[in-house]
Amino acid sequence: MSANTIPNGNSSGPTIQKSSNKLNSGTSSSSSIHDASNLSDVRAALAALHVRETSVTNRLNALLSSQADLSRELGRLDLLRANLGSQVIATRSISNGMLSSAADTAGRLSSRVKDLDLEKDRVQQTLKVVEQVAELKACVHGVVGSMGAPQDWEAAAGYISRASKVPEPIIRGGFAASMVPSVEVPDAPWVTLENAKESLCGLFLREFEKAAKEGDGAKITRFFKLFPLIGRGDVGLDVYGRYVCQGVAGTARATLRTTAGDAGKRDGFFYANALTKLFEHIAQIVENHGALVERHYGEGKMVRVIERLQMEADVQGGIILDSWSDERGVDRKLTDAKSYPFSFLVQSFLPPQRTLTGTPRMNSPAVGSGTNVRNSEDEGVDMKEVDGLLSEISVMLGRWSLYSKFLAGKCKDPNTPEDAPLSIPELVTKSNLGRKISARLTTPYNSLALFFFRRSVEKAFQLDESPTGLSLSLNRPIDGNAPYIISAVDDVMYIVSAMIHKAMSTAQRDVVASVIPDVGRVLGSDFIGMVQRRMRDESYPQPVVQGGLPPENKIIQFIVLINSLDVAKDYLARIITTQIGTSSDQSNGASHPNPLTISFPFEHDVTFVTSALNTLNSTFAIKTSELISDALKVLFANVIKQRLKPVLVDAFRDADYWRSEDELAEIARQNDEDEEEVIDRVQRRFEHGWDALMKPIARLMTGRTFTALMDLTATDLSKTLEKRVWSYSGKTSAYGAIRMERDFSGIVSTVARDNYSVRELFAKVTQILMVANMEEEEWEEVSGEDGEDAIQWVLNEDERRRARNLVKS
Repeated sequence: MSANTIPNGNSSGPTIQKSSNKLNSGTSSSSSIHDASNLSDVRAALAALHVRETSVTNRLNALLSSQADLSRELGRLDLLRANLGSQVIATRSISNGMLSSAADTAGRLSSRVKDLDLEKDRVQQTLKVVEQVAELKACVHGVVGSMGAPQDWEAAAGYISRASKVPEPIIRGGFAASMVPSVEVPDAPWVTLENAKESLCGLFLREFEKAAKEGDGAKITRFFKLFPLIGRGDVGLDVYGRYVCQGVAGTARATLRTTAGDAGKRDGFFYANALTKLFEHIAQIVENHGALVERHYGEGKMVRVIERLQMEADVQGGIILDSWSDERGVDRKLTDAKSYPFSFLVQSFLPPQRTLTGTPRMNSPAVGSGTNVRNSEDEGVDMKEVDGLLSEISVMLGRWSLYSKFLAGKCKDPNTPEDAPLSIPELVTKSNLGRKISARLTTPYNSLALFFFRRSVEKAFQLDESPTGLSLSLNRPIDGNAPYIISAVDDVMYIVSAMIHKAMSTAQRDVVASVIPDVGRVLGSDFIGMVQRRMRDESYPQPVVQGGLPPENKIIQFIVLINSLDVAKDYLARIITTQIGTSSDQSNGASHPNPLTISFPFEHDVTFVTSALNTLNSTFAIKTSELISDALKVLFANVIKQRLKPVLVDAFRDADYWRSEDELAEIARQNDEDEEEVIDRVQRRFEHGWDALMKPIARLMTGRTFTALMDLTATDLSKTLEKRVWSYSGKTSAYGAIRMERDFSGIVSTVARDNYSVRELFAKVTQILMVANMEEEEWEEVSGEDGEDAIQWVLNEDERRRARNLVKS
């Protein structure tokens, strides 16, 4: 078929042309007939048109051949649709004709089954009512019969308990009212049962009280168990509560009367023991009788008895506390403690008074002389009595805490998880005894504890003694053992440990919240303040004459005070660590329960107490560290630095780094000296002077304070050596630079002999001399290095350039 014989249908020609243009757009654009300019172009265009024609023809033939297949498939679908339509019509006719009757039959059967189920349910309900009425009748007649001649009270109570399980509407219903009464029992069943309950309740009360008077425990238990069976559980719990409270009251009164005369009451722990016995008696009752009450009265019913016991504890505990307060004269002691003037501390912080000759006044309170030491009895407050009072209060508060924890466990909701923290029950927080303990014990304890600790600090400084036999001369042995501190540190820290331990033993959050911060305030103001004042006014290491050195005794006293602060900080840290319980036994990774949880089980108390102790430790550590740092700076500036200058001058005397190796050897021969001795004399002189300066101080100071002093000294010395190195710039020979590096390395080794980390402070000096002594090739290699393996420079580029020019050309 040629291009001229294509039939002109409706749209065949244009459609094919359009399709071919899309498919062969590249070809038509490159060889369009309209662009032909010669015969060869026309032929090429014609050939392209033939190719396009062939392609279009093939596609049309493919479409026409597939059209026949599609027609066959459509015909098959039409046949299937016709068949399915007939099947649907047949199915509908079967459903309407054959199954409708079966559906009607099934509906009738279902309705009949429902009716039968309803009738069966009604019959069962009727039978159940009949059975309940029969049970009610048996119980009513059983109660009346048991209360007659047999007087079997357990059986009567049992019948009433069985009758109580019959629903109330059945008991008061008309069927029961007509069926239960008889000739023997003519009244309605609910009337008969109620009368029996009242009669039995009165009888049980009389028998219970009679058994209580006779002390017959078996009969008490027998009738106590019968009250819940007749529906009078509240009455039983009340009468039982009165009974146990009578026992608690009798025991408490007997405890207060046991000791004849006033001798026993004057005993330090008489009232604490009385309060302990009261709490133990109540706890014993709750523990021993709780299971019986829960078993017969129901879960949680013991709480009502505990409430009644707590009311009795309020009365008896209040009597004990009032008697204790009057006997011990607590109010008078509180007044005396609050009015105590602390004259020694106040006068110690006043500016030092001077006489006409300019010397400090003698017998100052700060001096601690014997004329200013007064006995406690002469000061109006007997410290032994206060200490005994604090001990007695701490015991009573500790017992109250244990008692509160015990009641909290017994009153806890059964649905509460086992690991949930305890919460103090309202019967404890709102009790009169709780309020009285807060007013009579907690508040006085906090006030007396503050007074006792501050007075103890004052007394410690009044009686303070400094260590004797100390000297800065290595030729003189030192008496005593390190650390060398004032005696007040041991005394005060002993009292701190006792105060914290005593406060923690109370297991009272309110006590910890008051005592621990008070201890911190007294330590920060009085203890640290006294040491600081002594450093400033009595032991400050300043020279007597301008340009001289401080007196040896002043230096020693100043060092002893620095040691005292450092040791006090360490003591307190150990005290706090012991209380918190973070000891080395937990280092193996095993988890141990926090020991504070046992003493402080209520909610967030452990977190609060731990925070209070850590705050005390951190605050004291910060204050002491600051004062130690300032004192070390003074010690360095006034003692070390003044003595270090002559050591350096002597060490570098005749340091001729400009000489060559031959010149140095010639001088050694002329002076008849060994060449090695000449080379090492800077190191030897410095080591001799350094040991003479630092060893006497090192043997007096604690390890931490001396290390800090060494850091200060090394920092200053490194700057001095750096200046000295730069002073030789352009004046030293190559051999002199090597000697200089050897001398300075020897000095650094001497300084860092006991503490290698000090070497880091001399890194700049070391690098200057290292750069100065490098060969040119080595220097170029080091300068070109980069990355992790490169030298970590502390010198900048200008300083490295200067170091390379240290040796004269």
